[in-house]
Amino acid sequence: MEKKRPFYKPCSWDYFSHDQSRSRAYRWGEDGILGLTDRQARLCFALGLWNGKDPILKERLYGLTGPEGNHGEDCKECYYYLDSAPTHSYTRALYKYPQNEFPYAKLKEGNRERGLHELEYEVEDTGAFDENRYWDVFAEYAKHSPDDVLCKITVHNRGPEEATLHVLPTLWYRNTWIWGCTHEGCTMKPKIKKVGEDSVKCTHETLETFTWAVDKGPDGKLPELLFTENETNSVKLYGVENYTSYVKDAFHRYIIEGEEEAVNPKCVGTKVAAHYVLKVKPGKQASVCCRLYRADEADDDMPLFGVAGFETILQQRKEEAESFYKTMCSKLNSQQYLVAKQAYAGLLWSKQFYHYIIKDWLQGDPEQPAPPQSRKDGRNHDWRHLFNRDVISMPDKWEYPWYASWDLAFHMVAFVKIDPEFAKNQLLLFLREWYMHPNGQIPAYEFAFGDVNPPVHAWAVRRVFKMTGKRGYRDRLFLARCFQKLVLNFTWWVNRKDPDGKNLFAGGFLGLDNIGVFDRSKPLPKGGQLYQADGTAWMAFFCAEMLDMALELALTDPTYEDMASKFFEHFVAIADAMNQAGSGLGLWDKEDGFYYDQLTIDGVTTPMRIRSMVGLVPLFACLVLNSSRLEKLQGFTKRLNWFIKNRADVAQNISYMESSDDCLGDPAVEKLLAIPKREQLERVLKYMLDEEEFLSPYGIRSLSKVHQDKPFVLKMDEHEHRVEYTPGESNTYLFGGNSNWRGPIWLPVNYLIIESLERYDYFYGESLKVECPTGSGNVMRLKSVAHELSRRLSRLFIADKTGKRPCHGESERYKTDPHWKDLVLFYEYFHGDTGRGCGASHQTGWTALVANCLDRLTH
Repeated sequence: MEKKRPFYKPCSWDYFSHDQSRSRAYRWGEDGILGLTDRQARLCFALGLWNGKDPILKERLYGLTGPEGNHGEDCKECYYYLDSAPTHSYTRALYKYPQNEFPYAKLKEGNRERGLHELEYEVEDTGAFDENRYWDVFAEYAKHSPDDVLCKITVHNRGPEEATLHVLPTLWYRNTWIWGCTHEGCTMKPKIKKVGEDSVKCTHETLETFTWAVDKGPDGKLPELLFTENETNSVKLYGVENYTSYVKDAFHRYIIEGEEEAVNPKCVGTKVAAHYVLKVKPGKQASVCCRLYRADEADDDMPLFGVAGFETILQQRKEEAESFYKTMCSKLNSQQYLVAKQAYAGLLWSKQFYHYIIKDWLQGDPEQPAPPQSRKDGRNHDWRHLFNRDVISMPDKWEYPWYASWDLAFHMVAFVKIDPEFAKNQLLLFLREWYMHPNGQIPAYEFAFGDVNPPVHAWAVRRVFKMTGKRGYRDRLFLARCFQKLVLNFTWWVNRKDPDGKNLFAGGFLGLDNIGVFDRSKPLPKGGQLYQADGTAWMAFFCAEMLDMALELALTDPTYEDMASKFFEHFVAIADAMNQAGSGLGLWDKEDGFYYDQLTIDGVTTPMRIRSMVGLVPLFACLVLNSSRLEKLQGFTKRLNWFIKNRADVAQNISYMESSDDCLGDPAVEKLLAIPKREQLERVLKYMLDEEEFLSPYGIRSLSKVHQDKPFVLKMDEHEHRVEYTPGESNTYLFGGNSNWRGPIWLPVNYLIIESLERYDYFYGESLKVECPTGSGNVMRLKSVAHELSRRLSRLFIADKTGKRPCHGESERYKTDPHWKDLVLFYEYFHGDTGRGCGASHQTGWTALVANCLDRLTH
């Protein structure tokens, strides 16, 4: 389930605080601990917990806002996604809940006292888990049918003494009735009503009637059922009269503050909880069960709970999920399997209902106070067509509870192995007219849909297409539908991001946040123009992917041959511009043997000599043209040969003219389209594979380590702009300070490097070998380099002989404690030297690509 999303204020973090969240109804989504919902988040379920000492009922995860954290926003909880079948027929997750008071204030104060150069102050650092005084709370879900969901909550007392835990399985309707809205999804008020000592009836105008039943607790007694409304406590928050006598925070007030009148004695409302009080001896466990099912699917001959009616189904679904992953990951060893399974579980648990309608947000709701005039001209005001009401793969449901389009592209390349239909549908969704802007731009992310992310959507489409079947059995309709819309997106890029028509692109920050000497999303000093090596290379990469798709589609529809020719010639023009052949202004530095951004001010051009991922992105743009396919495409081949003969001015400087006969490669391969020629490729790889530059024990760094002792400095307008190697969290507040591309290892770009090396090897074969690491004397083919990078990335998560996983840093708990050591967190990025996880801790989205790396190690 999603975290509430902050919206448009001078500081959006102040718009909706954690303290307000238990009392204030949400307009666009819902949140909860280890919960689930239907596909439109109408009927929601999650856990409530109280250890007897906290000042508030634990109903949601806690974290710091951007201004509160010393490295931006950060979730301060310990929770883990352990298992999930692709159909969600079985899912399991874990939350670790302290037995002493949760350190809300201590976490806020501790991080406030720390600066940019210090580690973040985490809940583990507060002593909250000392002496193992905490609960392991496991939530398991199993489906008997699509509309019959079983839930088992098991709590383990890890502490040294008997302890008491209040457990409140909670069911409620998202508030879709109070706002006065009329768009799709707005409804009449639903109802949850008690119909027996152990069950309630749930009615909603757009859902079938459901029954929620609860089982007896370990003491043999049924829990007390508590009822209220999912409506804002306006008296508390605003000092005005409530719409209803019973409001959202009723269970908190009833259990912790002793307000018996807070809950509805008539046992009706839109929110219900079963109140279990569990006393558990040290080292022991207790379980409670509940079940949500369609009323017309009730089976009077099958008990709802017990061994036959509940435990057998739960165990069966668990075994089915295990069988699925054992079959799919059959070549992985036990350590690799543990990592891959939790990576896939994280992907599946991070699917979220996302609801955002720009037009209605800008105008405000009829029954609510009118929004400020500034909102109508504020962020996203030119995306009025956008109507999002779908289940979407999220980067991290706490820190990034909104989609990011370039993240999602990488998610799907990992997702396709476990749910190919979902992967295809997600990629298509972002190209539909209620997402894509009429001008062809794909929405970037909620905070600014008009921002520019790297154009990786076409790559993801092509990869998913090829991974969903053998040649001749793939979904060509999916490919064609995506291709048509991606042509619009490509046109938007060309029209908006090539300012001078020189095939040298700007593009802005391009998802790499603080990698440059300037904030690339803002105007440059003195009206300067930045020609971006990565922006230009991303466009060549986009071209190559579109060319490959056009050639594939042309095999059954010749009309695509013309489009193939168009993308081929555009690729050649971009590659020529980058390599300084025909344009006179290239991004290749012959002296250094690296690609750099170029800054032009008042007609004077200066290379930004920063060795960063910006200069490695040009390696991504490569495509092998296979003669067996070209023989079937006479129109394209004729144009290709004409171009080679008549445009030698641009053709002579790029690698596509090299023949496999000269390179001792596969005789079926004849041409390679790539930005770097062989000599350039070798020079860039020398930097990339140097352990004193890019090559870390755990992958490729985003910035060369050479800038640790030799930072890049640019003085302008009496200001010093500086880029230095920073292997962990950012030491600046650029882009909020919670992201850093000046040294850490990022899985998505590392994965693209691996794929690119495999394509280069397919062309060059044994004829091209390099030292890896540089200077080691260890010479290998490029496919072996790709394998080595996969191994290094996988090491981030694999426990060594002492039990240490680099992603967990120096934590002794994760290294040796039996209740922690098999838990894996998939961080946003990783320390460039130690491999310690940084940033969002549950960014299983693109970090789940480690599962693809593990697959490569078994080949």
